[in-house]
Formats: sequence, C-alpha cells, structure tokens
Amino acid sequence: MNFRARSSDEPEINLIPFIDVLLVILIFLMLSTTYSRFTELQVNLPSAAADAVHERPAQIIVAVAADGRYAVDSQAVDGRSVDALTVALQRAATDQQNPFVIISADATAAHQSVINVLDAARRAGLVRITFAAQAPGSGGSPNP
Repeated sequence: MNFRARSSDEPEINLIPFIDVLLVILIFLMLSTTYSRFTELQVNLPSAAADAVHERPAQIIVAVAADGRYAVDSQAVDGRSVDALTVALQRAATDQQNPFVIISADATAAHQSVINVLDAARRAGLVRITFAAQAPGSGGSPNP
C-alpha cells in the first residue's frame, strides 16, 4: 500500500522551448522564400469548346497583334494609342446597333494591349465585350 499523500499540483507545459522552435521555423521560412519570381511563370492560355453560333449578332472584331498593333474589322488602326482605337471603334459601330466587341488577341500580346482595347470600348460606349478563344485541338483560327 502506498500511504504517501498525493500532490495536487497540475503538471505545467513549458512554452518557452515551443516558442523558440516556432521562431526558428518562421525565420527559416522568411529567409528561404523568394517573392519576385513573377517573370518566370509559365502561363497556358485557356481554350474553349462550344457549339458554333448559328445567328451572328452585330459584331466588331478587334485583333491585337503580338507587337501591340490593332486592327478593327480587318482594318489596321493608325497608332497604338487608346484615342486612336476609340475613334476606330466608334467608326465601326456607326452602322450597328448595340454590337458585340470581340477581342481576338495573340497569345503573346501584352496584357496592356488588351486593357487598352477594353478602355477604348468603354470610351466608345460599347459595353458588350467578349474574348475569342481557340478551340482545343484546332490549329489556327480562333473561334469567337
């Protein structure tokens, strides 16, 4: 038989070593993490598979080349400014009522070139905008 009095002390967990280990892990992660590797990202542009559209509403096709040149309905736009593109879009939309603007950009075109098309469409008052995508397995022509 054990006649010793039981101690009522609760066991304590010492948090100091735990905090030390967490700080070492945190410092290791901060030193080993790199933050500016955005230029090395490999991006695969999306493709779309959809049924062919049987009826064609009024549309204006804006092509964006890889070097930033624009063409509105197969007519080259003089200059690369948003103002020149706005004038070309307004001219193309004069005969059409509430047309779609279809942006067909090259896969290697700069993001700013596509943003310029969106800005020019907004300035021209064209609000129906869509993007052309390439069908999976197709070789060349984009499908709007």
